[in-house]
Amino acid sequence: MKSFRFPRLKKNLQQLCLGFGVAAIAQLSLFANPSFANPRQITFSVYPADSGAAFPICPTEFSLTETPRPYYEGGYTIDGSASLGWFAKQFKIETSDRFSVTWAAKLQTKYHNCIATAKITTINGEAFRGHSYLRVRFMDGNVYLILDMTGMNDANSLTAVILKKDVKNGNPIWTWGGTD
Repeated sequence: MKSFRFPRLKKNLQQLCLGFGVAAIAQLSLFANPSFANPRQITFSVYPADSGAAFPICPTEFSLTETPRPYYEGGYTIDGSASLGWFAKQFKIETSDRFSVTWAAKLQTKYHNCIATAKITTINGEAFRGHSYLRVRFMDGNVYLILDMTGMNDANSLTAVILKKDVKNGNPIWTWGGTD
């Protein structure tokens, strides 16, 4: 008597093993590059300026996100985005050059009189004392987000480069990187 179930069982086992293999490779790639799996939350502290007038209402802090891409031989790439609609309207690129880009937006009515600056103070909850390559200015009813590679050097003493600067759904997005 011939059994018709064994060839089908063999095929099902092969598909199951292939599925486990793909899942195992995906798991290993996350362990090999854990920073890719976790976007970095970059927190800014806001420092109001002494304008001589009544103390303006300003945000006290806010966060942006940067996500390192998977490692590749010879360099690194980091994607960033800012969703700041709670205090700003739609952003647009105001100025850009080889080393810097500035996005600008009108402040929401509540923060319209804010005159302040902001810099990176923590990354993923840990104190940041390095060069604040992302900075923010609040003035004249506008907010300016600046990504500036001036003074940002990589492991080979080359200036880090801005690879992409854009606006998506009214929010700034960017990509920058360097060599290792």
